[in-house]
Amino acid sequence: MTTGFNSNSCRFADYFVICGLDTESGLEPDELSALCQFIEATKFRDGARGKLTSANEGENFEQSPLRRTFKSKVLAHYPENVEWNPFDQDAVGMLCMPKGLAFRTQVDFREPQFHSFIITREDGSRTYGFALTFFEEVTSKQICSAMQTLYHMHNAEQYDILHTPTSPQGPEDQRHTLSHQQPSTHPTLHAAPAISRLQRFNSYDISRDTLYVSKCICLIAPMAFAQACRKVLQQLHQAVTSPQPPPLPLDSYIYNILYEVPLPPAGRSLKFSGVYGPVVCQRPSTSELPLFDFEIREIFDLLGVENVLQLFTCALLEIQILLYSQHYQRLMTVAESITALMFPFQWQHVYVPILPASLLHFLDAPVPYLMGLHSNGQDDRTKLELPQEANLCFVDIDNHFIELPEDLPQFPNKLEFVQEISEVLMSFGVSPEGTLHSSEIQAKYRGFRSADMVSDKRNGNLAGSPLNSYLLRENETIARLQALVKRTGVSLEKLDVREDASSNKDGRVQCDEEELKMHHLNIQVREVFANRFTQMFADYEVFVIQPSQDKESWFSNRDQMQNFDKASFLSDQPEPYLPFLSRFLETQMFASFIDSKILCHDDEEKEHTMRVFDTRVDKIRMLNVRTPTLRTSMYQKCTNIEESEKAIEMRVSKIDHTALHPHLLDMKIGQGRYEQGFFPRLQSDVLSTGPTSNKWTKRSAPAQWRRRDRQKQHAEHLYLDNDQREKYIQEARNLGTTIRQPKLSNLSPSVIAQTNWKFVEGLLKECRNKTKRMLVEKMGREAVELGHGEVSITGVEENTLIASLCDLLERIWSHGLQVKQGKSALWSHLLHYQEGKEKKDATPGLGPPGFIHDSERRKSDGGAAMPPLKVSLIQDMRHIQNISEIKTDVGKARAWVRLSMEKKLLSRHLKQLLSDHELTKKLYKRYAFLRCDDEKEQFLYHLLSFNAVDYFCFTNVFTTIMIPYHVVVVSSKKLGGSMFTSNPWVCVSGELAETGVLQVPRNTLEITFECQNLGKLTTVQMGHDNTGLYAKWLVECVVVRNEITGHTYRFPCGRWLGKGVDDGSLERILVGELVTPSTENDDRMCRTPPMQQSPGMMRRFVTISPNSKLKLNTGQIQEGVGEAINGIVKHFHRPEKERGSLTLLLCGEYGLVWALEQVFQHGFKSPRLFKNVFIWDFLEKSQVYFESAEQREVTPDENWQTRVRHFCRFMRAISNTPRNIGKDGKFQMLVCLGARDHLLHHWIALLADCPITAQMYEDTALIKDHSLVNSLIRVLQTLQEFNITLEASLVKGVGI
Repeated sequence: MTTGFNSNSCRFADYFVICGLDTESGLEPDELSALCQFIEATKFRDGARGKLTSANEGENFEQSPLRRTFKSKVLAHYPENVEWNPFDQDAVGMLCMPKGLAFRTQVDFREPQFHSFIITREDGSRTYGFALTFFEEVTSKQICSAMQTLYHMHNAEQYDILHTPTSPQGPEDQRHTLSHQQPSTHPTLHAAPAISRLQRFNSYDISRDTLYVSKCICLIAPMAFAQACRKVLQQLHQAVTSPQPPPLPLDSYIYNILYEVPLPPAGRSLKFSGVYGPVVCQRPSTSELPLFDFEIREIFDLLGVENVLQLFTCALLEIQILLYSQHYQRLMTVAESITALMFPFQWQHVYVPILPASLLHFLDAPVPYLMGLHSNGQDDRTKLELPQEANLCFVDIDNHFIELPEDLPQFPNKLEFVQEISEVLMSFGVSPEGTLHSSEIQAKYRGFRSADMVSDKRNGNLAGSPLNSYLLRENETIARLQALVKRTGVSLEKLDVREDASSNKDGRVQCDEEELKMHHLNIQVREVFANRFTQMFADYEVFVIQPSQDKESWFSNRDQMQNFDKASFLSDQPEPYLPFLSRFLETQMFASFIDSKILCHDDEEKEHTMRVFDTRVDKIRMLNVRTPTLRTSMYQKCTNIEESEKAIEMRVSKIDHTALHPHLLDMKIGQGRYEQGFFPRLQSDVLSTGPTSNKWTKRSAPAQWRRRDRQKQHAEHLYLDNDQREKYIQEARNLGTTIRQPKLSNLSPSVIAQTNWKFVEGLLKECRNKTKRMLVEKMGREAVELGHGEVSITGVEENTLIASLCDLLERIWSHGLQVKQGKSALWSHLLHYQEGKEKKDATPGLGPPGFIHDSERRKSDGGAAMPPLKVSLIQDMRHIQNISEIKTDVGKARAWVRLSMEKKLLSRHLKQLLSDHELTKKLYKRYAFLRCDDEKEQFLYHLLSFNAVDYFCFTNVFTTIMIPYHVVVVSSKKLGGSMFTSNPWVCVSGELAETGVLQVPRNTLEITFECQNLGKLTTVQMGHDNTGLYAKWLVECVVVRNEITGHTYRFPCGRWLGKGVDDGSLERILVGELVTPSTENDDRMCRTPPMQQSPGMMRRFVTISPNSKLKLNTGQIQEGVGEAINGIVKHFHRPEKERGSLTLLLCGEYGLVWALEQVFQHGFKSPRLFKNVFIWDFLEKSQVYFESAEQREVTPDENWQTRVRHFCRFMRAISNTPRNIGKDGKFQMLVCLGARDHLLHHWIALLADCPITAQMYEDTALIKDHSLVNSLIRVLQTLQEFNITLEASLVKGVGI
């Protein structure tokens, strides 16, 4: 994607560069690449694998001299400098010939290779380079004899090695063996033949061989017109090799491209002259997708649709991406294609499609990156030592293989999307599975390629080469595709046309046709991808949060600001989209996109991508009659391909502008002399300055073009100049990108140290922002009142935030690792710690004082009923190791982080882990984040803030694992609790499951049992079997603890269980709440109430416990009912994933059951002094009355009958239940069932008019006051719109 193009340039190319062998300085080994190869080899030799590699592998000087790398130099560049794009000699030299110079002899493969590259400056702007590397005969005698000498030395060493029987054969020789003669059947080495073979194929003889060296010509351009630049360079090279001299000296053509060919303005096409034919380039208008001139077909040929989509998903989620190939052009094409397909989003992080060997330490960067690494074609993937793999996407381009990070979410509508892309590809004759899709084809391909024919003329673009058609004919997928294509009615004739076109290259039109076909395929695929985002984000503008303050203050507080209402946006999305979208909304690219939306209010200010995207979104909105915020997961195909294609065809068929033709320059006699096979020495005096009179410029770029060009360029790119707004956008871009682009030129140790320091600062800043964001989301309402952010957080979003915290921890733990072991750096460190600790524990004697707090115990409000759990990092690790469902190191590390967060011990555990300084020193380099003491302390302090809120991120995610629970029944010491003789039992229920009946030993009243995760606990049913002499039992409460997470729940009771006592109940259903651990000063920064308790409720009743007989007045009772109903209404208005326990709102303290109990107890006549009368007694009498009234057929109306029938049916069902739940238990069940079936308000109306009420209530009773009863009925009616689902334990044994 052409972002960051420099707006001052209006020339097609800024520089012409020549790189190659500097005969003055002679043969200099390229130490950096050699050193890197050597380090790789020794790492592999001494690394964790412990195998010995062969002696002659890796180090430059043990390669045969023709295979070594030597330093290349920038021999010349024209002009000397242009102010808008200063020439960066080191970067250009490094990227033109990333492997340095290569030597060949006449027997070797010497086809020219084209590749492109990108230079990103410190300010984020980009320049493109296009390079053609070819081989030129070495004329310098010194160089030839130096090569001869190197060979003599090399052969002598090889002779020694070959006579040492143990040494295996080196890869270099193996390669030569395979390519030049039949492989021998026995791999044993015979010294004599090996020596002769060395002399034949691995040598250079000055008298017999011609020596060639690589040379590179390169154009540096402000915009990526890849096809045009390739043509220009190929024609220049053709002029050098053709037997006839070119029509004009090459200086004329180079002068023309540098000074007389302008950039085509947006929406126009331009034609200029190459050496042998015209070159056409065209640039999209400001209403089209941005310029992209690489062949998109190539990425699908190389990887196949499925892999491309996975790679695309990784890029969108800002996962570290490493591309790996032996072709530079493939690396560049894949990187540019993936970033172009992201429209309207832009990659915000480190972007180095071709990583020179000397910059390998950048792979250690703990930030998202997209980098391309060159492979030498011999090493396999396993030899590649990468610092961090937990969150890495590794793409082996040449082998059609992609290695993904764990738990990568699926792109929305993936199947339909793949289908749509495949249809486009097949209409162009491209196989959706890629060209190299099966192992047998690869085997054929390897056998098929000759000695060094690693790539065809087009450097790795297999399309159009004879090799490719060979593959196609042999390919059984093509047969399958053809069958499929016939069914879909797509014409496959194009497939043959492609082959014909590639074999018949002489006609000019044919060539243009090929190029037009490339543009068509490019635009079709890009439109399909862009359409996904326009559909997905069709209503994004509604959710953009516009800042209330001015830009300056918005910027200073940018970190704290929410710029997008994520929770509301996600709540509108179809369920299957959520895993992807919730992570995507957290990325830097999305934040920057929304930032630029906020900064550019009006159309004039909008960036090019933003304007194009918004236009498309508006179009979709007009087309969709449905309400803009109503999302469906129906897949909608792309509809605007045709108009995009037409725009391109218009430009190509009618050229808007033709540049000035090349012409003879004022050169001295003898300058520009032609010599076949050698690139001429160009005339710097002529080429280093442009036309003075400016007449060519006037003719080549009319003034209004240039003016319009400048106006539009700020729209098409990052507009890196002049006004204040630029500063804002640039800052917005850099907010999350803690490291700017690596500077290629200066690689002194101090710069590397400084880079690492930037990493450390960046990681700390990211940690601060992440912890703050997670707290704000979690604390919800309170945080909003304190002035932070938005209210709600969905379960999906919480998971996303925790996953991204885990990624951050992995990045911190992989920064500056000495030796990488396993895929998770954090888990690897924990294992080392565990091993050390277990060794210490095994040896008798005292441990170091640093570990005393290991045996500290957490205090818990479960009262003295339960000894607190021991705080132990090792114990928590063992819990995770015992979970058989978690198979990988990355998974274990994540589970451990989740568990530590749920236990509020993350900061403490990590502090303990890092207190083993010896271990940290052993595992990490000096510059690593974990060895920067101040930053490490701040980091742990940020994590400490998580202790302020309750997370259930372990319990809610690992729903199927086995968990031990500990139950204690606390019975009252007074009133003969100790004389109790029956056998008690409990049954524990949670949000996920329930245990079934568990017998509790009578003497201890506590048990520990293991069962599948119950989730958050909600109710405990308890009772006894009514046996023995004294079967009456007063229970204070039941306490249950999850032995892994340490969560303790208290279920208050305070009632008797037994016949003839209290309400005669033998079992009760208790509703519980999570107990907050008492604060430990060092561990809790601040105290927020735990999740369920909303303290605003019933503050004035604090003195009243639900069982106290203190009488409430009617006002208080009404308020109590209102609060209880209000709690239920609020519960249903929350997103589903955020709701607490409904059981608590119905049956808990001050819940609906309690509130209605107060209603019925108000003004209730108590007939005798010592006999308790229960509400249930009144209800039973009413039932008897209603049933007799029905039989007597005293029926006011139809409605009344239906209500009576319902009431009696429920009463009978509850009375006949086999459970011994007592009178209050039955009342609770009736209220719950009435709420579920929306009958409560009918029943209240019935009972208020019932004659039994008149008998059993005093005249002042609430139930006799008509106005109060009416308002009560209205309040209860609000429950009608909610679908109340009751927990099984509440209605067990009632078959309604």
